[in-house]
Formats: sequence, C-alpha cells, structure tokens
Amino acid sequence: MDTIPAWMAELEEEDLTFIKKFILSSGSLKEVAALYGVSYPTVRLRLDKLIQKIRLTETAEADPYVSLVKRLAVDDKLDFGTAKLLISEYRRMRRTEETAEGAGERPPADKT
Repeated sequence: MDTIPAWMAELEEEDLTFIKKFILSSGSLKEVAALYGVSYPTVRLRLDKLIQKIRLTETAEADPYVSLVKRLAVDDKLDFGTAKLLISEYRRMRRTEETAEGAGERPPADKT
C-alpha cells in the first residue's frame, strides 16, 4: 500500500494505538478494557466514537465547515446540541445567500 487511506490519516495517534490494541486482542472489548484498566462500557463508548470518526471521514461533506463542526462534536470539543444548531444555522444562511444570488440580489447584511 503506497498511501494511507483518508479515514486513517484523519485519526490521532491515540486512536491508532487503540485500533492496534483492539486488533491484537482479536477484537475483544473485554481484553481491551483490561489493557486500559477501564470498564467495558468505557471501551465500548471509545469504539463507538472511533466508528463515528471513521464514518465522518468516509462520508465527508463537500463543505469543510460542516465537517469541522461534526469532527469537533465527535471529539467532545463541542456538544452535539451546539453542533446541530451551528450546522442548521449555517445551512439556513447558505440557502438564503443562494436564493438571493439566484434572484440577483445581495444577501442580507450580518447583524452581529
């Protein structure tokens, strides 16, 4: 393999270490929990977040802003409610701009 897959390149070193331990323990979450000294549900949650990160990369949006907000939410740097609000408002503003441009108008000025 000459190049690293995009989904793998987006992962942090800590994520890659987790994947390695998961593979070396034959996919046993119980064994991974013992290696990390944490509970099974903690490892399950970590795996679920890792799956979300990979899916996010695999289905990357054409819009880098939306991808960034989703990645921040998956990494617990932004709560999901706020992420949904930001994406929803961003998409609403984009639709308004596209509608205005299509009608030959200037988009409304930002009031912030």
